[in-house]
Amino acid sequence: MSSFVSDLAERTQVWLGHRLARAPDLVVEHLTARRPMSIAGQRLEPRTQHALLLVSRSGRPPLEQLPVARARREYTRFPLVFEDPPLPLPHIEDQALEGPEGPIPIRIYHPRHPPRHPSPSHGRLPVLVYYHGGGGVVGSIETHDGLCRLIARQLRALVVSVEYRLGPEHPFPAAPEDAWAAYRGLLDRIDRLEGDPTRVAVGGDSMGGCLAAVVCQRARDEAGPMPRAQWLIYPATDRATHRPSQSLFGEGLLLTEPMMQWFSDLYLGEADRHDPRASPLHHPNLTGLPPAVVVTAGFDPLRDEGQAYAEALAAAGVPVRHRCHEGLVHGFAQMTGAVPAARRAMMDAMAQLQALLD
Repeated sequence: MSSFVSDLAERTQVWLGHRLARAPDLVVEHLTARRPMSIAGQRLEPRTQHALLLVSRSGRPPLEQLPVARARREYTRFPLVFEDPPLPLPHIEDQALEGPEGPIPIRIYHPRHPPRHPSPSHGRLPVLVYYHGGGGVVGSIETHDGLCRLIARQLRALVVSVEYRLGPEHPFPAAPEDAWAAYRGLLDRIDRLEGDPTRVAVGGDSMGGCLAAVVCQRARDEAGPMPRAQWLIYPATDRATHRPSQSLFGEGLLLTEPMMQWFSDLYLGEADRHDPRASPLHHPNLTGLPPAVVVTAGFDPLRDEGQAYAEALAAAGVPVRHRCHEGLVHGFAQMTGAVPAARRAMMDAMAQLQALLD
């Protein structure tokens, strides 16, 4: 009975949060955003400020103050509140790929009903291999289900979401090893999935952006099949360097300095923070990598390292499309149902990727 009551209370809180996050603009303008938040000359977007207020007043402790298992459960609430209900798709299936330490679960999002017997004449689809965010500690296929549905529908592409191993149970470099194994395994079965092997991109948000960048570097280093493009949404690219944005935006927002330290301690442990598999910005050679779309947020502790990676890629001769959405925060990719500016930013990011896949 107690678990039923607890589950009911949880669902009620999610429902209430979902409704409050979509309060009328008049309420947001005259109550929540009456005193706009400004840092270093930038103004936080009003609906984002409203979302942050809901998070701060929820009474729920930050992730770094929770046991790992509970932090993972807590993280699942965020997209339920700030995304729209999951979009229907013609076909979604769960499979597994062979990994270095066992099967790697994947979820495949089809924008159309797959044919029984795929053929070149049917018209193969572009493919995005997607790695979820979560600092290498939280996050899953489930937490990014809504986002992957949106991407598949908007891009009219196969989206393959990868459930890589997390720390601290599976310490670094388990995640990048799984990311690489999943990419290679997907290429081996791409014909059966109706995918176009010449139009495969890798991408992800935050930690997932790091993994996508690492996969591109490894493909180049090992002369493996190169992705057509890399799609990096506020990527974590440098665990070794403290940059100004980490101090400017390291408290009071969704991603804080204590949370980042917690992620690093659990995910990396004693590993070298300069290892390119943890900090792709520190790879000594960035030439010959696939064209990149790099998206950053103005109120994000990771803003500067994302920008630095975009600049380093460009300096190495890699075509780069970088856009910083100044009024948004880290995590906006999962706020598209409650923050119109976040939805517009993601639509723009998807259009940039689509241009590289067409």
